[in-house]
Amino acid sequence: MLKKYAVTLILFITFWSGSHAGTFKVAIASAHPLATDAGLEIIRKGGNVFDAAVAVSAALAVVEPTGSGLGGGGYWLLHREIDALDTLIDGREKAPLAAHKAMFLDKKGNAVPNLSLDGALAAAIPGLPAALVHLSEKYGRLPLSESLRPAIRYAQNGFAVGNKYLKLLKFRAEVLKKYPQTAKIFFTDGEFPKAYSILRQADLANTLNRLAIAGRAGFYNGDIADKLVNTVRKAGGIWTQEDLDNYQIVERKPVTGDYHGIKITSAAPSSSGGIVLIEALNILSDYDLQHADAITQKHLITEAMRRAYHDRALYLGDSDFIDIPVKRLLSKDYAAGLRSSIRSDKTLPSALLSGDDLPQPEGTHTTHFSIIDDTGNRVAATLSINFPFGSGFVAEGTGVLLNDEMDDFVSHKGANGYGLVGGTANAIVPGKRMLSSMTPTFLEDGPRIAVLGTPGGSRIISMVLLAALDFAQGNTPESWVNLPRFHHQFMPDVLEYEQNALTDAELAGLVARGHQTQEARYRYGDMQAAMLDKTTHTLSAASDRRGEGRAVVGGLE
Repeated sequence: MLKKYAVTLILFITFWSGSHAGTFKVAIASAHPLATDAGLEIIRKGGNVFDAAVAVSAALAVVEPTGSGLGGGGYWLLHREIDALDTLIDGREKAPLAAHKAMFLDKKGNAVPNLSLDGALAAAIPGLPAALVHLSEKYGRLPLSESLRPAIRYAQNGFAVGNKYLKLLKFRAEVLKKYPQTAKIFFTDGEFPKAYSILRQADLANTLNRLAIAGRAGFYNGDIADKLVNTVRKAGGIWTQEDLDNYQIVERKPVTGDYHGIKITSAAPSSSGGIVLIEALNILSDYDLQHADAITQKHLITEAMRRAYHDRALYLGDSDFIDIPVKRLLSKDYAAGLRSSIRSDKTLPSALLSGDDLPQPEGTHTTHFSIIDDTGNRVAATLSINFPFGSGFVAEGTGVLLNDEMDDFVSHKGANGYGLVGGTANAIVPGKRMLSSMTPTFLEDGPRIAVLGTPGGSRIISMVLLAALDFAQGNTPESWVNLPRFHHQFMPDVLEYEQNALTDAELAGLVARGHQTQEARYRYGDMQAAMLDKTTHTLSAASDRRGEGRAVVGGLE
């Protein structure tokens, strides 16, 4: 009898989580208007925030092939209010079983240019399809087929491509045109499409349909799986059916911390994001940043970034394969030790920090969305295929654009897209997940609950850090997502900043303290954020002006 009661209670929680009778509202912010619309559509059909997260993820896989896709992976940070569950769905890609540490090197041990970036060998085993099935079946209310319906419609009927898409298409055109099955999808008779022309992806619609009908087996087994493996192997890749059979998502306990009374919940390894974010905030927790002058404030934040990113390089990787000193890295006593080496009037060059390993950045064209409902159920999800359009390789007959996440492993100096190496903790091992900087995050100060994250490769963590500090000042999502940005990742030993992010006086003051500064070539990031204010019972959301996304508040009236 007790067992039967427990099962009934679990089913009740699953069904009703994220909904209640009468009115029901959500805030959704994503990197593309159609993806935001997909989430709202599913809410209006009776879905909860987790169903909406499936819909937004799948829609982004169709309408934003520059940043994510069925051939990629990501992290979904979830909170279910009814039982206070916090969990992280780790859908990061895995190295194929035939992968090895020298796979991108020539016979002399030198990196083969672009081998880890372009083409079938660069692709790790995707996790996004498995994550969508898991998220829908374990946490959603609606059938997977219903939540995938908007994405299938966008793929089948097409959508108008914008200027951002065309800019990134031009950036990767040489690679995309190398593969006939890719060029056929993204170019018009070999020519660039015009702005706002319609992109239709019939094969991708079919693959999404197979996933909707058969669940996991619709992608990782059967006809789609055969096409994936056969096409990859013909093009020089190393996938096998065993790789697809063995892929599993992992639910992990998120990392948590606090900063001046704010609870931080964020991504655990295989992402470095949460640990590095909390470590930096721990370092800063003993400073009164609010009353510091602007130069000192930015100097101290930069020094915290430098030390936290240094530890990223030394210690972080896939926790299923290596031991990570998580407790120590999140300790405030450990942060105090790091803080003791910080001077307010002078920087400590990165070369003087211990260790020789350097941080490994990822491609910058990831994507993020944030969802929260009016009871506090929420999802922060950051998804990626690494570089714009991933590896550039589409598995024939599937419409699936494959990632180039193998480049996020450490193999050799010069082997990744930025010419940098990372810590040995992130070395290539068969079946291992590559390290990430993705940082889907929740912030709670009592009355306010924030949901946020951003794309941006190795800059992700510093962007979320700046937003968290802005949240601490009482500001709104509109402020967090549009903050001027600066960044330091330990190596290269350069303080990078967006145009106009630092005043002339601030730059001069930072240089006087020993910082090397460099203006970024472009504005970076595409933060998506949402917030529930429990005091006023209001929802708000904002989409970064640097992108083309949409933020809405809506639902059932």
